[in-house]
Amino acid sequence: MGKSCCQTPEPDGNAHNNPRWRLILWIALIANAAMFVVEIVAGVAAASRALQADALDFFGDAANYAISLGVAGLALSWRAKAALVKAATMLVFGLWVIGYAVYGLVVGSNPAPQTMGVIGTLALVVNVFVALMLFRYREGDANMRSVWICSRNDAIGNIAVLGAALGVFGTGQAWPDLLVAAIMAGLAIWGSVEVFGQAREELAHG
Repeated sequence: MGKSCCQTPEPDGNAHNNPRWRLILWIALIANAAMFVVEIVAGVAAASRALQADALDFFGDAANYAISLGVAGLALSWRAKAALVKAATMLVFGLWVIGYAVYGLVVGSNPAPQTMGVIGTLALVVNVFVALMLFRYREGDANMRSVWICSRNDAIGNIAVLGAALGVFGTGQAWPDLLVAAIMAGLAIWGSVEVFGQAREELAHG
């Protein structure tokens, strides 16, 4: 019987330590660190919760890529433990963004849709570029899968940010910005569940 699409992919035992994987991680690390600086400045200037949330996501991803570089070449158990750390980071990010969105709803905000659109487009280009580089590693071990899930979620989140910019522009209200921030939080929490589950399975059989 063929494998179910819901089964955990078998880890690639060689890909995690090859030069191409390391190079991609370095490129992703630099790109995400740069976009964190760009988005956090723009997000504060534009009073956009969605941009600020996305900026923190870039920061978290840069840290995750650094962790992946640190454990590349180590035993599967160490890579699975690193994936658990990253899953916890994704969960904390998701919970923080939900809280921040609720705070913005209570105190009110006035985001600038033009800035959201420009920076959101730039972020989307960067994340799609990184996601395409990582696509071939999406069915590796939990550590590789966590990197792919982060990049995939980022690209989806950027599309949502652009939608929020259009929503704010069209309605003149802040709720589309807050809604997208909450959606991004949901993606982070769901991604953390996926990675956590696979990492635990790898630790149990490692």
